[in-house]
Amino acid sequence: MVYQPPSGARDLLPLDVAQKRWIEHRLQQVYHRWGYHRIITSTLERLDTLMAGGAIQRSTVIQIQDAEEGTLGLRPELTASIARASVTRMAGVAYPQRLYYNANVFRRSLGGNYGRREEFYQAGVELLGSGGVLADAEVLLLLRDCMNCLGLSQWRVVLGEAGLTRSLLSPFPAELQDKVRRAIAHLDRITLETLPLSPELRQRALFLFELRGHPAEVLQRVSTLDLAASERNIVNNLKSLVELLADSNFPLTLDLSLIQTFDYYTGIVFEITSDTDAPARILGQGGRYDELLGLYHPQGKTFPSIGFALNIEDLYQVLLSRPGMPRQTPANNWLVVPETPKAYMAAFAYAQTLRDSTHLVRVEMELGERTKEDVREYARSRRISHIAWVKAQGAAEIEAVK
Repeated sequence: MVYQPPSGARDLLPLDVAQKRWIEHRLQQVYHRWGYHRIITSTLERLDTLMAGGAIQRSTVIQIQDAEEGTLGLRPELTASIARASVTRMAGVAYPQRLYYNANVFRRSLGGNYGRREEFYQAGVELLGSGGVLADAEVLLLLRDCMNCLGLSQWRVVLGEAGLTRSLLSPFPAELQDKVRRAIAHLDRITLETLPLSPELRQRALFLFELRGHPAEVLQRVSTLDLAASERNIVNNLKSLVELLADSNFPLTLDLSLIQTFDYYTGIVFEITSDTDAPARILGQGGRYDELLGLYHPQGKTFPSIGFALNIEDLYQVLLSRPGMPRQTPANNWLVVPETPKAYMAAFAYAQTLRDSTHLVRVEMELGERTKEDVREYARSRRISHIAWVKAQGAAEIEAVK
């Protein structure tokens, strides 16, 4: 019998772990520099917690039945869990709260996707309790620093505005809004041209379809519409945000047809894409969700919030050919070899002395009874730099591995 991990899962071997940690460590340094603190939430959540935002399809949640708790689910993303934890476990804290995470998430594959990945790794941030253009700019500039710290140069943020897009879709008949929305989101011009719309609404749908490109040009085009006061306020905020990002040469495409998967977004939404792949690989996504925390607060009090999640596997694929990404597991520094059985205690003591160094020293013990040449060959194969041959009295003969 051949034993394999469950369908949709995979094992991370030592080199996979080294590469994953290489990415996460660099991202973590950025989070710390921006004043963010790590949060770890439960892998399991009550299903009603995951469904509260109306953003998750029940069929995509991997569910577990519990006799006492009812239906539980493995988290398909982190934002809902962090929102729940922040208003129930962190009551009374000062806002804004700056939080980050490195975690696995789970999503059930639907249809004929047997064997497709169902476990993923994400790293991201949540800025809770702060609204407005300045908070939006902070999260996007933090994102820029994350891309730069990984050595990525060919990346881009595609920016939309969920509230404005919903408002611009409001003139369409209720029974057709979802179809128009999906057609725009999937760049399906043919469907837009064949939907049963009046000439005026079809023209509006095609106008919305083209609202993507250079930020200044898109904002100029949308400003020609007969906008309500709330819509014009959103456009003005977008202009202010674009101006803040322009000073840092931020690679930005404005796409007011962008619609994210999760429906809890209320303001800006964005995707981070790699320009090196065709089609572009999505490295992450995020947005503003000003009403989500209120769903979990005991008194329904909400706090404006924004965040993003980076997809570790996609980052890994883009970075694999870049300098700096580990190609091997870290080498050990020392192999300590007791020369005789009477030297076992002395060898363990010598190895501990090496491990107690101020700096990290990787030390392993020779546990077999190999010949000296076999020990040297093993050390070479493991890229160990030094061998310590320890005698029973505790003296050690040091050999540099060649």
